[in-house]
Amino acid sequence: MGDQQKNTQEPDVNQLRKVRREKLADLQANGKNPFEITKYDVTCHATDIKENFEEMEGKHVSVAGRVMQKRVMGKASFCNILDLSGNIQSYVARDSIGEDSYKDFKKLDIGDIIGIEGEVFKTKTGEISIHASAVKLLSKSLQILPEKFHGLTNTDTRYRQRYVDLIVNPEVRDTFIKRSRIISAVRRYLDGQGFMEVETPMLVANAGGAAARPFETHFNALNEDLKLRISLELYLKRLIVGGLERVYEIGRVFRNEGLDTRHNPEFTLMELYQAYTDYNGMMDLTENLYRHVAQEVLGTTKIVYKGIEMDLGEPFERITMVDAVKKYAGVDWNEVETLEQARELAKEHNLEFEERHKKGDILNLFFEEYVEEHLLQPTFVMDHPVEISPLTKKKPENPNYVERFEFFMNGWEMANAYSELNDPIDQRERFAAQEEAFAAGDEEANHTDEDFLNALEIGMPPTGGIGFGIDRMCMLLTGAEAIRDVLLFPTMKSMGAAKNEANNAAQSAPAEKTVEKAIAEVKETYDFSNVEVEPLFKDMVDFETFSKSDFRAVKVKECEAVPKSKKLLKFVLNDGSGVDRVILSGIHDYYEPEELVGKTLLAITNLPPRKMMGIDSCGMIISATHLVEGREGLNVLILDDKIPAGAKLY
Repeated sequence: MGDQQKNTQEPDVNQLRKVRREKLADLQANGKNPFEITKYDVTCHATDIKENFEEMEGKHVSVAGRVMQKRVMGKASFCNILDLSGNIQSYVARDSIGEDSYKDFKKLDIGDIIGIEGEVFKTKTGEISIHASAVKLLSKSLQILPEKFHGLTNTDTRYRQRYVDLIVNPEVRDTFIKRSRIISAVRRYLDGQGFMEVETPMLVANAGGAAARPFETHFNALNEDLKLRISLELYLKRLIVGGLERVYEIGRVFRNEGLDTRHNPEFTLMELYQAYTDYNGMMDLTENLYRHVAQEVLGTTKIVYKGIEMDLGEPFERITMVDAVKKYAGVDWNEVETLEQARELAKEHNLEFEERHKKGDILNLFFEEYVEEHLLQPTFVMDHPVEISPLTKKKPENPNYVERFEFFMNGWEMANAYSELNDPIDQRERFAAQEEAFAAGDEEANHTDEDFLNALEIGMPPTGGIGFGIDRMCMLLTGAEAIRDVLLFPTMKSMGAAKNEANNAAQSAPAEKTVEKAIAEVKETYDFSNVEVEPLFKDMVDFETFSKSDFRAVKVKECEAVPKSKKLLKFVLNDGSGVDRVILSGIHDYYEPEELVGKTLLAITNLPPRKMMGIDSCGMIISATHLVEGREGLNVLILDDKIPAGAKLY
């Protein structure tokens, strides 16, 4: 039935596209080619008219935007156009714009971009509108916008075709307008505090300043391998050495790691450094900055994210990492004297650690496992172990810890700050320890930066520094559930060679040859000749036992990599019950989390909870496995999106 319906719809869509191209050809043949128009004078936007109607009523205005609705009613019609600020209605009458222009107007399609001149008035039903005196086609839309009642809801398509997403989903456009305002507010605050905005290199020989794997590239002109920066830190500190006492940079950094609801391999980071202050000064700055931005952009210091209210107007909690682990894990690290004791505690609490991990690394594992999820309100977690903080000044009274804090909200790390290490001898020793960690298998360890060490030997004043995740700040302040919702063009897995070839073929084909037809011509074939599958079970299962397995269709609301696990993905699922279901599945070798968000999968939902990496997994995602030349292949069973969440499979 579904295939029949699809087959009857596609030719209709193709025919509509063909008609639009024919309309364009007719316009061009009659000397009305819209693509030859180079400018149009816009005097105001939709919201300007609506918010200032008393002043604007009766005035002649000129607006431009995309046709989103059109109602033709004989000699007079209505249309609704969308510009940056929103929608506005226009009344278009044949007697007002002329007979020929009215004929052209009636041929307009949804999605066309037009300019309208006319007087501002209010209709009998009270809707603020423009009485058009002239309508001009500025650009012809040759594609079909998503149907207005259902819009563009598929998350994968929304992220790949953000330009369509911005047109048909007003809340998406509002999110990105708000993101721009957030970044502007950050800049205004810092500029007002005497900070200077600077720019530093993206292509670097040594990608340091954070624990992350870099992307690598080759510079042909110099015949040198370079890396994309993972941090802004080391260059900004060089500027502090040079006497620029307060500097900041907002820019892209690149980390070669996985994708999930909170991570994208390229993201926007802000780092700032202030001479003659410490991490306490950075805490004060962070509180004031967040309050300022929330008040300016949202008009309040209270925000609600997923039903949780957070008040940025109240003093932020300050707690040491040791006290936080004692509070939430019941482990007093002050009583842990040796590495062996730390390892035993980790084993007792089922925490996985590596041979290279020191006592401070294991403390951090306890923090990540037991504490982070509880830090919903604005909280500064202070005084980290020296082993995980290679660029931070030690606490004079306890050199096993450093003057560092991480800022948390909603269980997320929002910022990371130090009293910066300015002792070049100590810094060299820290770099040496990082080199040892890298040799022991830590791919995220820092490497020795000789020029940075030379800068420290010139002399850097006592300095406080901090890095802010701008994308996560935007998520909280806009209510976005995934980082991709605040990135205009998030990183996506390639659609595949076959589809790319099809798109290229469609672009060079005759007008009536659509993308769908081209894709159909590039048929994907599968060779199963060398595939091995497990032998079928010989033991029979009685029907009653089998029927107790509750197979359900589930919708993937969220999917992310499980920290400290290379294989596990954590799914948050809608199983139709109204309560989110969490299932962990060891399929990260085969799928990135972002591929599965929004998909409809098959799961068993009546298995008892099973703890995996400290998380209760309540069920099982169903996959198909096989062997190819001794290696396992795996395919998650993805169902048709038309199947509702909770539908039972018999």
